[in-house]
Amino acid sequence: MQNFEFANPATLNEALGLLGSQWGEADVLAGGTDLLSLMKEYLHSPKRVVNIKNIKELGGIAKSGTGLRIGATVTLDELASNALVRQMYPSLAQAALEVSSPQLRNMGTVGGDLCQRPRCWYFRRGNGLLGQDENGKSLVTTGENKYHAIFGSGPALFVSASSFGPALVALGAKVTLVSASGKRDVPMSEFFVSPKSNGEREIALKPNEILTQIMIPAAGTNATYEVRHREAVDWPLTSASVNLTMAGGVVKSAVVVMGHVAATPWRASQAEQMLTGKKIDAALAERAGEAAVANATPLSENGYKVQLAKVAVKRAILKAAGLTV
Repeated sequence: MQNFEFANPATLNEALGLLGSQWGEADVLAGGTDLLSLMKEYLHSPKRVVNIKNIKELGGIAKSGTGLRIGATVTLDELASNALVRQMYPSLAQAALEVSSPQLRNMGTVGGDLCQRPRCWYFRRGNGLLGQDENGKSLVTTGENKYHAIFGSGPALFVSASSFGPALVALGAKVTLVSASGKRDVPMSEFFVSPKSNGEREIALKPNEILTQIMIPAAGTNATYEVRHREAVDWPLTSASVNLTMAGGVVKSAVVVMGHVAATPWRASQAEQMLTGKKIDAALAERAGEAAVANATPLSENGYKVQLAKVAVKRAILKAAGLTV
């Protein structure tokens, strides 16, 4: 790890004044569960680290109109145990509880989860976001790609690492990004980006901005289902989050979003169309799962993820509908 300046601001305005206009000038530290690893691996070597953990206005969970405001520095454990979250947005609580390490749940933050860098081993070994060799040739397509994307046309083939991204997209949430010159609210569906070059980022956040809060509107019945290799400190192989608006036992509208299958949370519009106007049962959930993965394009070693994604969608639908999984 290279030497760096450490700043410990007490207010958001102070923190914003310490950021730079280019990546590498300053990095924001919240829980530090990802940033410190990146710095130790020399993937990030910021000149300054700005600690935002002590800025009170970035924390807290509270009602906002008919929805909820979640501060960026709320920990995963706080999110999972909050009564309002468990009541209104069980999909978020379930995603937090699936993070099986108590250390990560106690230290990791909601904002940090959304902003964490990809877990692709080519990126983590210094081959860039696109996982390319020195000649610009993809190492992913011809190499070990069993944990990579099964959706998307590339060139980015990593999968979004966020545990909360799929649920927040399904819930229609927005994030607030603040810089010294103002703030902007970005829909979660636009926050995650599939980069076209190694010089880009995988999220809409700019180097002079801080993600301050997540705003979630009122939602229907919602649930998350994850498929993991093991119930230990591990990332999901696939996941699905579902948000259903019901009317008399019939689906009025549905949002189905898959996770860990593409560079961004992946919306399954075909599954949504199949659910709309129907009463959910196991057979319908099965067909919706099949529709969700109909256009998957797996790589040489990750075809198994198609079946896992189908199962995750099916079980998330049943879970949201209150049926036996």
